[in-house]
Amino acid sequence: MAERTLKVLLDGTPLLGERTGIGRYTASLAEELASRSDVDTRAVAFTLRGWRRLRHVLPHGARARGMPVAARLLRRSWLHSPFPPVELFAGLADVVHGTNFVLPRAARAAGVLTIHDLAFLDAPEELARSDRELPQLVRQGAKQARVICTPTAAVAETVAERLDVPREKIQVTPLGVDAAWFTGRPPNKETRDRLRLPSEYLLYVGASNPRKGLDWLRKAHAADPELPPLVFSGPGPVSASGRVLHAGYLSEVDLRNVVAGASALVLPSRDEGFGLPVLEALACDVPVVCTDIPALREIAGSFARLVPYGDVEALAVAMGEAVAEPRVASLSVGRRAHAAGFTWRHCADATVEAYRRAAAK
Repeated sequence: MAERTLKVLLDGTPLLGERTGIGRYTASLAEELASRSDVDTRAVAFTLRGWRRLRHVLPHGARARGMPVAARLLRRSWLHSPFPPVELFAGLADVVHGTNFVLPRAARAAGVLTIHDLAFLDAPEELARSDRELPQLVRQGAKQARVICTPTAAVAETVAERLDVPREKIQVTPLGVDAAWFTGRPPNKETRDRLRLPSEYLLYVGASNPRKGLDWLRKAHAADPELPPLVFSGPGPVSASGRVLHAGYLSEVDLRNVVAGASALVLPSRDEGFGLPVLEALACDVPVVCTDIPALREIAGSFARLVPYGDVEALAVAMGEAVAEPRVASLSVGRRAHAAGFTWRHCADATVEAYRRAAAK
């Protein structure tokens, strides 16, 4: 007998504005869910301004609902009471999925919460003022959710230990790599000129917040003047000077080209929940250097140079080795095959399994 269709409310707030990793995760998950017949997906945005734009950024088949209340006020209210329940604005549902650390309060819907990492617990002083209540909200959501989703087993273990929830309550839902990354091509001359890219460059992709290790990266890069220029791509302020360039926030097409044209991708994070740029670089057959931390070890497998966090000399050496690495067919095939094992279809399958577990409890 066919399983019944689940009505799911998805927090689509991360789809608004410039998309970093969580926005891309939410967009790709929403697209996969919209193509399925076993879930009826509605996305809801928690924002006073701009929530009407949600309908324009959702995939065909997904419907939009707005909760025209400032997110800050909603979070404060949800910390102390179940009001207002999300169904009041978005209608009844079987499951409500908090895609971005915070579980919306619901009257009847079963809660599923995605916790991408717990970096904020170690450095709460790095949180923006609007996120100062995030640790308390995440702890509360973890207790109330019937199922918690994490992008890696490494994060699942950390969540179970540090938030004191049963490991069996957690579902690992690894992120995916869009098929377009496997056909990525280096930027042509017109794109290089437009983005002011050198012919060779090391590349960092991501936000510029403190846990990303960008000061360490700058020091390591400066330690070896033979390294190609360093290009930063992503939102947030980055001071560019000399051999350090800032490409800014790039469109999906430009980003694929810029990654495909890099001599190596470097991800020097102090903490990561997944590290999507690592897999996207591997899909483009680009060497990867990243920090030796559990989540990055898990997703990179044997296809990245792993460096102890904060070791300037080791990072400089690893970047030099990556740039000088000869092109070997077997290594190229291995990188691409490894990245191909991560798909958004698998992510959606695991997420729907989490929905069914939650709705059945």
